[in-house]
Amino acid sequence: MRKFVLSLSLLITFRVYGQEALKYQTPPQSILELAMATPSPTVDFSGKGDIMLIMDRSSYPTIEELSQPEYRLAGSRINPANFSLSRSPYVTAIKIKQIASKKEFAVTGLPANARISNITWSPAQKSIAFLVSDNNSVTLWQADVNTGVAKQVSARKLNSIEGNAYAWLDENKFLLSAVPATIGKAPLQPQTPEGPTVQQTSGKAAPAATFQDMLKNPFDEQLFDYYFQSELVITDGNKEEVISKPGIFASVQPSPDKQYLLVEERHRPYSYLVGEDRFPTNTEIWKLTGEKVKVLSNKPLDESRPKGFDATSNFPRRFGWRADAAATITWVKALDGGDPKKSVPFRDALNSLEAPFSAEPVVLVQTPERFANVTWANNQLALITEMNSSQQRVKVSKIDPSHPGQAPVLVIDRSENDRYNDPGTPVLVKNQYNKSVLYVTPAGDILMRAAGASPEGDRPFLSRYNINTKKQDILWRSQAPYYEQVEDVIDPAKLVVVTARESVSSPVNYYLQDLKKKSTVALTAFPHPQPQLLGVQKELLKYKRKDGVDLTAMLYLPKGYDPKKDGRLPVLMWAYPREYKSASDAAQVRGSAYKFTRVTYGSPIFWVTRGFAVMDATEMPIVGEGDKEPNDNFLDQLVMNAEAAINKISDMGVGDRNRIAVGGHSYGAFMTANLLAHTNLFKAGIARSGAYNRTLTPFGFQNEQRSYWQAPDVYYNMAPFSFADKLKTPILMIHGEADNNSGTFPIQSERFYNAIKGNGGTARLVFLPQESHGYAAKESILHMLWEMDEWLMKYVK
Repeated sequence: MRKFVLSLSLLITFRVYGQEALKYQTPPQSILELAMATPSPTVDFSGKGDIMLIMDRSSYPTIEELSQPEYRLAGSRINPANFSLSRSPYVTAIKIKQIASKKEFAVTGLPANARISNITWSPAQKSIAFLVSDNNSVTLWQADVNTGVAKQVSARKLNSIEGNAYAWLDENKFLLSAVPATIGKAPLQPQTPEGPTVQQTSGKAAPAATFQDMLKNPFDEQLFDYYFQSELVITDGNKEEVISKPGIFASVQPSPDKQYLLVEERHRPYSYLVGEDRFPTNTEIWKLTGEKVKVLSNKPLDESRPKGFDATSNFPRRFGWRADAAATITWVKALDGGDPKKSVPFRDALNSLEAPFSAEPVVLVQTPERFANVTWANNQLALITEMNSSQQRVKVSKIDPSHPGQAPVLVIDRSENDRYNDPGTPVLVKNQYNKSVLYVTPAGDILMRAAGASPEGDRPFLSRYNINTKKQDILWRSQAPYYEQVEDVIDPAKLVVVTARESVSSPVNYYLQDLKKKSTVALTAFPHPQPQLLGVQKELLKYKRKDGVDLTAMLYLPKGYDPKKDGRLPVLMWAYPREYKSASDAAQVRGSAYKFTRVTYGSPIFWVTRGFAVMDATEMPIVGEGDKEPNDNFLDQLVMNAEAAINKISDMGVGDRNRIAVGGHSYGAFMTANLLAHTNLFKAGIARSGAYNRTLTPFGFQNEQRSYWQAPDVYYNMAPFSFADKLKTPILMIHGEADNNSGTFPIQSERFYNAIKGNGGTARLVFLPQESHGYAAKESILHMLWEMDEWLMKYVK
């Protein structure tokens, strides 16, 4: 009977695979139930740790929702009906839990079917504010955390496309970015063009990545002007004061003392080559009345930049307020013209200017590498992070802001991929301005949260790290059989924390822990969202490729499977290549066998319910040490990785090496096509949202910073399109019709499919309407899973 059913399904499959119109399909029940499981809630805690928010997340939208009008302008996708970004996730309900009393109640008074986002705490933690979106508007709401009663703060429609739609000024006072009251009607596209669209270059090199959703014509410019504009309004819920003319405000940040505003405003001329973050921008300081105090920068159109991962703008950038001061502006200026190829003693300078902004700016520090960020503590301490992306290195140094110009003192210097020696991320606390600053003791101790990578897998920890001696003491660490990490530090001095704990069979739940007293109180008891997975076997595999590099993969086996009784299984191997500058970094173990098994829409784990052994996160490192670039021998290393994984699963007696499929998304799709074109290791492949012709991304791709003209052989040999005539293994390609990812234009899949077809290969190309680089609509996701299942059952199982 079982053979008959399988044969019948193949007959159905052959009919569907013809050129007939195909409606959305649904996968088998075991996959459908997992895919449609309700998302687990997310949580957030007040600064004092006495109140917890429990937030229900939205599920998949329908294809009808995804098909609503959308404009794609200057790098953003917007909903023109309500002046918001489109495709954004949202919260559907909020519960408030008081930790001490364990009292839990819902936020009430909200509109039906409210789409909630941008939730923030008030300065005194007595209320929360959030945006509520409907089909026509985005508005600001506020809820009392003691009663849960919500009210609308203002009737003004907000523009949440650009910057922050609102900011707290005090406990009941807000700064709003509102749709201008005088905005009028949206521009209408002329039926007859007024003339051609023209771009021109005049001999100056302007290399740019293949960005999508750029402005394309004068009508797009009109739409950008209309939909991105807002006016700034101050309101306490009763009265409102408009403090600006309509403008395109990229960012409006109140100073910590709430006396000034840092305003960044875009203006013409626009570009058809780059996104709006590189449009001309005026950066100014205003009073809360709207009076301009200081012009900090007039940045022109930023189309032309040097090439390279560490290249940046030659104009002042990264404007922001010092978190530890009442009203002090800082910004970064390149000292090498933004060109990482220049040999200079310092690449960047961090500048500072304090109120009343009439003095000359002060250079706080100059950095030998590219400035990444600053973490403020107080007037005697800040931590500066520098990056050298080309060499994959990160440095953290301490400076004394009260002594500008002093050389920074190195605290951490490591490879960014050296996870074993990653000390972690510093714990922050709120200061008198309600800003997050570094927690530090007089002795120079800070607290660090880290992933805790180790040869046994990730074991997150909380440590005490001394920035003077560089000595690190682990105070707490996750213990088997759990994967547990510090979610929030409630009291750093007393070591009271909230942890998120999970295991293979238990979902994430939250616990209040006093690490000194060694006491633990459970805060949540969320049920298993996908009980169908209970009993699925999970194991972290460790093995070597033939050049000695250590590799890992996470193996999932069907419930009750016994290799001695049940024999070898078909295998689905899912992967994503990553580049390293060090073989030792590439060999480090990543992931944890104790993490909860939650299947999300893009996961390969669905097929463990269909009788497959699933190798997820199968490592595919590409190493280029010293002066050698990783991609110089990309294909050789890719094949070594695949061979090692196949040998491992076969030598275990689990996998049937004659029934193995390989798949991946984005760069994983690129990997899949290459493996099928250059080996006979696999029975089938699945490639989602990939790029296959590297000449269509000529100014670099992924971690390749050389252009096509600098390394034509690399571009040719790495492109599976170049070897489409060799690809005879069946490949399923799935792509969103509205893919906005740089480099993965839908035409990549279309042209690759045509090349395979023209050379007699076996391929199937599926375009998902309205979908982007990742997929969102319920119908699209279920159909994708159906396509993948049909392909695997036909060609592999």
